[in-house]
Amino acid sequence: MRLELRVCQHCLDGDHGNERRTALLNDMVNCAEQIKEYKDVLDLDAVHIRKVRDDEPGKPAALPVVSATIQNDQIVLNDTQLVAEGQDGNMLVYTNPDDVLTVLAGNLDEISKAVTDDVTVDLSAIGAEIVSQANLGANRGDQDQ
Repeated sequence: MRLELRVCQHCLDGDHGNERRTALLNDMVNCAEQIKEYKDVLDLDAVHIRKVRDDEPGKPAALPVVSATIQNDQIVLNDTQLVAEGQDGNMLVYTNPDDVLTVLAGNLDEISKAVTDDVTVDLSAIGAEIVSQANLGANRGDQDQ
């Protein structure tokens, strides 16, 4: 199984002036980096983080999937996506930033259940809000009962 996170380097650096997007992308990259460090816990073969710039072709690092949308009658490649390849070869593609962060946080949640290390990632306020709404549950204990 493999994961590949693809983000816009310019958005990540804040060059495009969208603070919310910059915060979310940094949260995504921080989560993916932590997952990469503990990939063996999830039986992941690889975790790739691809930062795409405007002056280069936006090809994936490892998983040959590029998602697109139509804007103003033109096809536009999505600069943010998470691709998860399963053991059966099927690929799931997430393009909504909230979904990407939730999936990555869910992976960290699973890691936290299997290790004694603190794998927590400091999220931005907007990222923390998105993840809290996902109700992932590693640290919920008996609160649901």
